Parts: sequence; structure tokens; C-alpha cells
Amino acid sequence: MALSPEPVWELGATLGEGPVWVAREAALWFVDIKAPAIHRFDPSTGAKQSWDVPAQVGWVLPSSEGGMIAGLQSGVHRFDPASGRCELIHAPEAGRPGNRLNDATVAADGAIWFGSMDDAEQDDTGRIWRLHGGICADTGLPPVSITNGPAFSPDGATLYHHDTLGRKIWASSVENGKVTATRLFADIEDGAGYPDGPTVDAEGCLWVGLFAGWAVRRYDPSGRLIATIPMPVANITKVAFGGSDLRTAYATTASKGLSEAQLAAQPLAGALFAFDAGVAGLEGHVARV
Repeated sequence: MALSPEPVWELGATLGEGPVWVAREAALWFVDIKAPAIHRFDPSTGAKQSWDVPAQVGWVLPSSEGGMIAGLQSGVHRFDPASGRCELIHAPEAGRPGNRLNDATVAADGAIWFGSMDDAEQDDTGRIWRLHGGICADTGLPPVSITNGPAFSPDGATLYHHDTLGRKIWASSVENGKVTATRLFADIEDGAGYPDGPTVDAEGCLWVGLFAGWAVRRYDPSGRLIATIPMPVANITKVAFGGSDLRTAYATTASKGLSEAQLAAQPLAGALFAFDAGVAGLEGHVARV
């Protein structure tokens, strides 16, 4: 595996997002929000599969019942790869047609924690939700225009989530599925881009893709920046750890918002990249909704 990021799928995604390693398939799943499409990459064979979906799709996660759970603009759906069909199971923001779902993770108990955002990227209408046991509840975190994350610490006691336009990374304490306190974890300085999707490694460090920042960052649990991985494109949306040892980092990227001149200078914009993370990621969980 390359030490520097190399493209493994040059699909030119408009807004690649939500990479997740599905261990039972030894495959990486991710989405192109704007296509809208769901993608699957098998690194052992190089096989690539894609499914068109009926609305903007922010994330896709493995389900304990088989198949996948996907977050579309209209709500949370069961997604059947065999048929390509989406079946709505929860519509937490049916009264906010200008919003869409944007990023998600699965907790150790199988609960899906996911965010929403204003699709126009203007109003503070984005929230963080928790779906478990058939109940979808607002976590009570303050609304922002664009949420990203969440992601959990290895012990599940800390939830990381982003105010992307505000360039702030927050850390919230979680007990029994409820947020109890929130603190500022890190600020992204002017000119460094915007914090997009987060993920956590086995050492408890937070990896953050920087949109318009040309890099992935790694922060230790105290919020100290300890590593920066330069990328060959500007818009990095999220990293996921995969492979048999969970030491391969996969990064989704986006061509959204780039001018013709910028696209010409970044021919790999929107590609899926891989590189040696130098550390293992955390084993993923399956959703039990």
C-alpha cells in the first residue's frame, strides 16, 4: 500500500462522501451525494459497483438484517443491493424540505447517529439525530448549517461532530445514548479549509478531511494536531479505515465547486484514494434500527 495517497477509483464524484468498510464483505462502500449514487469497491479484485438512488444520499451503512441502511434527503431508508430499491423507514425532517441528511456513524449498540444540513448551506437547520430501536430522536445539540460526523471515541464516551461552515470541531460526552456535555475540541484556522467528515483510529485520534484544504489531519484526543497528510486534490470529504488489518486509509473527495481551470489542474478531483495510515482503525459496527 502506498505511503502517499493514490487513486483507486477515478470516478470523478461530484460530492464523494461517507466511506465505510464493511468487514463481512471486505469491501468499501461510499456515496456520491449529488449524483446521487451508492458505490461499492472491492480492493481484492478491483471490482466496482454503482447504484443510482432517487434522492441525494448522504451515507450508507451495513445493517444487522443484511443489506444496507442509507440516508437520503427524504429520510432513512433500507437499501437492497440485489434490487437497488430504497424503502423509507424514518423521515425525521419531513417538515424541512430544504434539508438533507449528510453524514453518519454506528455506535457499539447499533444505534445510527446521523446529521442533517441546509442543502442551500445558509440557514442553521442542521441537527444530529439518533436512531435505535425504532425511535428516531433529536440529540439536542445546537443546530448549525452543515453538520459533519459524528464519530465516536474507542470507548464510545465521546462524540465528535463538526460545524463545518463555522470551522469548529466539537466533542460531546455521551452516556446511555444521550449527550451530557459539549466542549470545543479544535478550530480550523482561516485558509486551511473546512472540517468535513471525521473518523477515529484505534489510538483514539481523530482524522478529519478538509474540504478546500488539500489535506487530511490527525488530532490526538486532547485536540492537538499531530499529523497532516497532503492530498493531490483540494476537497477531501472523509476517511475510513479498511483492509484485513484496518490500516488502509480510504479517502473520498469532491469536484463540487471547482472551476473549469481548477478541474483541469486537479484531474483526480472526485476520486477515491487509498494510502497506508500507519495505524489501525476501529472495527465498525452494524446498524440495528
